[in-house]
Amino acid sequence: MNDLPIEKRARSHTISVLVDNEAGVLARVIGLFSGRGYNIESLTVAEVDPENELSRITVLTSGTPQVIEQIKAQLGRLVPVHKVADLTVAGRHVSRELALLKVTSEGEPRVESLRIADIFRARVVDSTNTSFVFELTGATDKINAFVELMKPLGLIEVSRTGVAAISRGPDPL
Repeated sequence: MNDLPIEKRARSHTISVLVDNEAGVLARVIGLFSGRGYNIESLTVAEVDPENELSRITVLTSGTPQVIEQIKAQLGRLVPVHKVADLTVAGRHVSRELALLKVTSEGEPRVESLRIADIFRARVVDSTNTSFVFELTGATDKINAFVELMKPLGLIEVSRTGVAAISRGPDPL
């Protein structure tokens, strides 16, 4: 159990940032984090509104409530930023990640990897006589669990997208 008061506890937060889709914006956001020593656990970015040339940057970071407030305030001051939302505290949201895992095995470990993949609803997207590439989408904890179960079965490579998130309900971010 954590005996620190809430205001001193580091917690993971999913922050969504709506920005102009222009060269250098991502570098400025990353520079803000690295220049102040903030950690980025996951980072995704994609154009979400081609007509208005807007992109969404989703950052998974951690810190005390005070640090998270500083991050949001500093992001909000960047010129190409239109909106900053901490989805972790703003209300209910959906977050997902995609992972590709390459597992090499033969015999019983190969069969076991297929059984576990079925339980996790992972899809086989490539197969050879000695390997599988599994595709898995879900919460980060689910993907972490699948990775751990695949390690003793011949996991040799993992590629992950990072977290994509969106608020629930009818209102936009």
